[in-house]
Amino acid sequence: MKLQNKTVLVTGANRGIGLAIVKALLNKGVKKVYAGARDTATLPDIGDDRVVPLTLDITNAGQIDKAVIATADVEVLINNAGVAAFSSILSGPRDDVERDMRTNYFGTLDMVRAFVPVLEDKHDAAIVNVASIAAFANFPMIGGYSASKAALFSLSQGIRIELAGKGIAVHTVNPGPVDTELAKEFPTDKAGTDETAADILDKFEAGEKDIFPDEQGRQMMDVWKRDYRDLEQMVLEMYKAA
Repeated sequence: MKLQNKTVLVTGANRGIGLAIVKALLNKGVKKVYAGARDTATLPDIGDDRVVPLTLDITNAGQIDKAVIATADVEVLINNAGVAAFSSILSGPRDDVERDMRTNYFGTLDMVRAFVPVLEDKHDAAIVNVASIAAFANFPMIGGYSASKAALFSLSQGIRIELAGKGIAVHTVNPGPVDTELAKEFPTDKAGTDETAADILDKFEAGEKDIFPDEQGRQMMDVWKRDYRDLEQMVLEMYKAA
């Protein structure tokens, strides 16, 4: 799929990877970008009238229903909105784990369920779920987040199978550490948001189903492919060094 002249909805578009994706989409020549955020006042003014602000909290069923009506022309849904609690999955507050799962997994699930009927009406459509390399090995300092992204990756596999033959492609994006507000406490080098977003869209247009947009993420996936336990060991060494 080429993005030129497409209408796209991006959740969590007010900062980080989401904002960078909005800018990269404009560079790709899209027709329109719905920029979703819980508070549209937090959306930066990009100075392009193709960007349409959209009030959207993906944990709010009423706002999702309104978004479906307001964005009936959407052809590509990019589920980027997410949260991350920096706490242990063993000893951290249980509320942190529930919040991660409620937003990253259940919120995205609700978006997918709501928008599949919209996308089915299009000739050529796609769903892009932003997961994480943490879907493949749990990072204890973000244990709830890691678990929620593993669930999201599994969800994406499931809907890819269910939607096969219905004209809706399903992609995942699995970044390693990226220089965002969400990852500011993560103790490692990070990829830039603009280069990450550009790589995501290039790989999307090339038809890659599971996208690993940054070098660290790709290196970790290479380790996982050899033996998933080796990636666990790599995370253990990072955890001990932190």
